[in-house]
Amino acid sequence: MKNRQGWADLYAFRVDRKGDAPLFRQIYAQMRAAILSRALRAGAKLPSSRELAVRLAVSRTAVVAAYEQLLAEGYVTGKTGAGTYIAADLPEPFAGARPRQKKRTPPAGKARAPSAQPAREVMDVTVHSDNRPFNPGRTLVDARTVALWRKLTARSLRSFNPEHLGYCDPQGTIALRSNVCDYLRAARAVRCDPEQVVITAGTQQAIDIVIRILGGPDKDVWVEDPGYPLTHAALMAAGATVHPVPVDDKGINVKAGKRLAPHARAAFVTPSHQFPTGVQLAMPRRLELLAWAREAGAWIVEDDYASEFRYGGRPLASLQGLDDGERVVYIGTLNKALFPGLRLGYAVLPPSLVRAFVTARYLMDRQPSTLCQSIVADFMEEGHFAAHIRRMRAAYQDQRDTLVAALRRRLGDHLSVDPPDQGMHLVAYLRRGLSDRVIERAAREQGVIVKAMSRMYVAAPARSALMFGFSGYPRQTIGPAIARLAKAFEK
Repeated sequence: MKNRQGWADLYAFRVDRKGDAPLFRQIYAQMRAAILSRALRAGAKLPSSRELAVRLAVSRTAVVAAYEQLLAEGYVTGKTGAGTYIAADLPEPFAGARPRQKKRTPPAGKARAPSAQPAREVMDVTVHSDNRPFNPGRTLVDARTVALWRKLTARSLRSFNPEHLGYCDPQGTIALRSNVCDYLRAARAVRCDPEQVVITAGTQQAIDIVIRILGGPDKDVWVEDPGYPLTHAALMAAGATVHPVPVDDKGINVKAGKRLAPHARAAFVTPSHQFPTGVQLAMPRRLELLAWAREAGAWIVEDDYASEFRYGGRPLASLQGLDDGERVVYIGTLNKALFPGLRLGYAVLPPSLVRAFVTARYLMDRQPSTLCQSIVADFMEEGHFAAHIRRMRAAYQDQRDTLVAALRRRLGDHLSVDPPDQGMHLVAYLRRGLSDRVIERAAREQGVIVKAMSRMYVAAPARSALMFGFSGYPRQTIGPAIARLAKAFEK
């Protein structure tokens, strides 16, 4: 073990001071690559941050930031005073030669998934536009963003590019695709180029297109249980056989998925911030899921909703960034990063899927709005998007903390809540056998919208909990709303 732990001290870490990437990101990327390629083995002790900083002639802050990111994503473990070690529970091997895909044969008798709730039971379309607290999915924009948006809109209308007078590329404008690509590479470690990016109306449209382009009669798919009801409903509406796979504190249980539906064509997951529980998909599970997709010739659809809003450290790297087998479809949305009325999102596709996806997108609604695309492209190109995210992240964190404090103060006897590190909603688990559906109905009578999490389970044992959206509600509205909610617990 001593020899094994000493190799990291000899590893030729380097930094390029003339490169575009920040120093901490260069250190992080090299270490991650060394770990995944097994150049550095599980259990190896890394150099101390002070030692590595001296060797690379960089600030210790840059090394500490790289170590913290590796720690957050599960590549390394460490204790104060004991050093930092490569995690021992990464599956072996993963990042070596790509295995040959096995030819799948259909099962002799295919049982359908457990009977799912009809879409009407989980999807009340009338409540999605309700602006009462704490309806999820709502956003805020500050005065600075509004002023900039008006300025860029006016400028776009004054110039009125001739592209607005005809039909354009259904894949999206190259200006917006390039900016989205630059953003995802820098912020989410997504590996892509503009030719792989398709502009969509949002994650829901992307999911709908993916299931349409999966050829063949058998469309067995995994979904998380509990999971996002609209994903489940869209898949069933498209004729897919949906297999709910249980989620635990490490994310989707891949072993259970392989047992329930070993020949599934795709897995629809939310690895960075599982919906609705908020758990992160652990690194061993990430690698296990990718290995399954590569061996089975299946696809992983990574819904990275609300990834911009992480409150404890830097955003975690995407699952797609780990994928050497080109099996991940990465989807995201600008509707949550900016505002839902925008109706713009994106999909990053493996090259083999781009043509089919663009064709389906064209047949569905021809193209995204060129006018909106030009405004968003300018907003991103001029640096306003990154500044907006920084401001909204601070505002949403304050709203989250205000909501958590109010819940603990007024309803601590009835529920337990831990502030999430990411996202735009939180989950409060009910105590003493209280029914979340009963509280949901009573809360609406008090003018408060909360979602019963038990509705989002299909086959797994349901937990009674309430989901609160906090991103769309200024802090001064939160206290009075919780006071009204408290009355729902008195009945």
